[in-house]
Amino acid sequence: METPTTPTQSAKADAMKALHQREGTFVIPNPWDAGSAKILTSLGFEALTTTSAGLAYLLGKPDGLGKVTRGETLKNAGDIAAATHLPVAADLENGFGLSPETCAETILMAAKAGLVGGSIEDSTGDPTDPIIPFELAVERVKAAVEAARTLPFHFTLTARAENLIHGRPDLNDTIRRLQAFAEAGADVLFAPGLKTEEDIKAVVKAVAPKPVSVVMGLSSSNFTIDALAALGVKRISLGSSLARAAYGAFLKGAEEVSKYGTFNFANGTVPYAEFNRMFGG
Repeated sequence: METPTTPTQSAKADAMKALHQREGTFVIPNPWDAGSAKILTSLGFEALTTTSAGLAYLLGKPDGLGKVTRGETLKNAGDIAAATHLPVAADLENGFGLSPETCAETILMAAKAGLVGGSIEDSTGDPTDPIIPFELAVERVKAAVEAARTLPFHFTLTARAENLIHGRPDLNDTIRRLQAFAEAGADVLFAPGLKTEEDIKAVVKAVAPKPVSVVMGLSSSNFTIDALAALGVKRISLGSSLARAAYGAFLKGAEEVSKYGTFNFANGTVPYAEFNRMFGG
């Protein structure tokens, strides 16, 4: 039960919507559990969105192959939403089924879990045939939008075109899909894998005035928040990069102990008391 000092789901939804409508660019980082959500909240970010890869790694599974269930995803996202006063969206992958009806059902379930936004992507989860055909992809977004609009608050729906990260570097097809998703009613458009100023500008122009989200941290990049803002980007997420940074430090520390019998990795770690303070201990 929400306390008087906790924003209602409707208030969180309004806050998420406002972030996408105001001037300028904002960063929406990606926690993978309640603890990482609390850390990000303490740093002054204004909204959060989950990471499918971060959750997959938390569960000891690979990402992007349909190994994480809808139930696992929504449980994790609900725990994150309950751990923060910030509005939280979720990476809902491909909606956990190819049919438009399943996508619609997933949106309603996400809202019930406490989320105020989520993304639907056009990937199949099958590496041999990774991208959903155009017409079906659009119908899925339409169904997700229709479901979202039945809710008593504004659920911010992000539609993702995935071919750039699945070995299909066809920007024209990406833009065609994003334009169709915008026409279908998606609130935010997202094409992970955009790497150049020219490509980002092209996407921003193609779907204007709808806001565009980009992800940083997938690979080496010299972009800054200011540079992306100058290109017209509205929202910047971090994907799995923070989760990979955390697991990477863990891996290097464990390898040091295993291979060399030393414990130097611990010299630079955040003190126990600091984490206890951050988590309310």
